[in-house]
Amino acid sequence: MASDSPTPQDLTEQLAQLQCQLDASRAELQEFTYVVSHDLRAPLRHIHAYAQIIAEDWPDLPDDLASHLGTIRQAAQLLTRQLDGLAQLSRLGTQVIDLQPVSVGALAREVADELVALHPDVDVLWQLAGDVPPVLADPCLLRQVLQQLLGNALKFSRGRCPAQIALGWQFEPAPSAEAEAAAPAGIRLTLRDNGVGFRPEQAQALFKVFGRLHPACEFEGLGLGLLLCRRILERLGGAIQITATPDQGCEVAVCLPVAPDHS
Repeated sequence: MASDSPTPQDLTEQLAQLQCQLDASRAELQEFTYVVSHDLRAPLRHIHAYAQIIAEDWPDLPDDLASHLGTIRQAAQLLTRQLDGLAQLSRLGTQVIDLQPVSVGALAREVADELVALHPDVDVLWQLAGDVPPVLADPCLLRQVLQQLLGNALKFSRGRCPAQIALGWQFEPAPSAEAEAAAPAGIRLTLRDNGVGFRPEQAQALFKVFGRLHPACEFEGLGLGLLLCRRILERLGGAIQITATPDQGCEVAVCLPVAPDHS
């Protein structure tokens, strides 16, 4: 009696078909995102420009009308920034990755110094581990991740006196005992702050497009940064997880492959 089990060749062909479907879906999504983020710019420029013309041609408009014009211009500027963010997400899918050993400690210190220069009035206690083993990553993309995560930690804790931001690390255990005997699977970076935090059940909303947990009037931002971090880390073979407690700060865990010969 003949077996109905698929042969290795059948499985290979099915896998190839699924990969083609996945590649087509990704290409379609990237094309859609590109169109949305580029073709809407001209109407937005017109909205902003004509609102500006009205304000200049009629400087004595009643206060309520002048306020309405200001709201129109602010909304157009916000949508422009949102489209910029979508375009950045779209480009990430096709960006060439340059994997190499990267010193996380040195990179985190550079980013922290940049943030201090941008926010000289904020009292920050930095505790950044300098002995993190090198990870295998693209240095430019990893810098973007650290800029976003350290920037968020500072933004949401800058009302504290002082703001406290700490970066630690540990080896990530391998998935099996046999593999663990040879080498750890990677590096687990842990970033903690003493900021406003959030309710644990809200964590998944952070990784949605334009996902925000706090009003824009309290904390600036588009709600795209953490989604960008997740997409970058996925391309680097890593992962991200965020936990928090309201008014007691936030903890971000980032896992990345350890660089060869540094395990």
